[in-house]
Amino acid sequence: MTTYAALLRGINVGGSKKVPMADLRTLLESLGHSGVRTYLQSGNATFTSDHGDEESLAAELSEALEKRFGFRVDVVVRDHAYLQAVLDACPFPAAELEAKQLHVTYFSAPVGPERFASVDQAAFLPEEFRLGDRCLYLYAPEGLGRSKLAEILSKPRLVKDIIATSRNWNTVVKLAEMTTG
Repeated sequence: MTTYAALLRGINVGGSKKVPMADLRTLLESLGHSGVRTYLQSGNATFTSDHGDEESLAAELSEALEKRFGFRVDVVVRDHAYLQAVLDACPFPAAELEAKQLHVTYFSAPVGPERFASVDQAAFLPEEFRLGDRCLYLYAPEGLGRSKLAEILSKPRLVKDIIATSRNWNTVVKLAEMTTG
């Protein structure tokens, strides 16, 4: 049995794509998963499963969400070992920063530096980003909502052909804790 986190992209934001967390828990249980828990209203769930892998579990949940709610929801699924590795590899001094200043964007597939080579990082200082294993760390001192760099990094041309979903540092930490066996 492996414990995973499911990260749903773009739900319960601005009144669109409503997915109640109770319904998400029920849906995950109906797919045969156990120990289902949700965190916040922004599409974070943890569950234990003995079948599938991250990609097949994400595809299964995305399909089930579309059948249940009538709209497509992109999903990234990651296991505890990966979530812990993301925490451990943070290139910024997380303990010294406010949670609103540090974010992780999880990608559905590996990305190389060439994908973001057109972004002039110096033009956005003191904001910065660093790539990790299927993720991007973003330091935004004024928060994500005011970040010009975050706006550029989310442009469709930069995230083409992958799912990208961001979480603040508090959520990154909490999901790693929730998936601890």
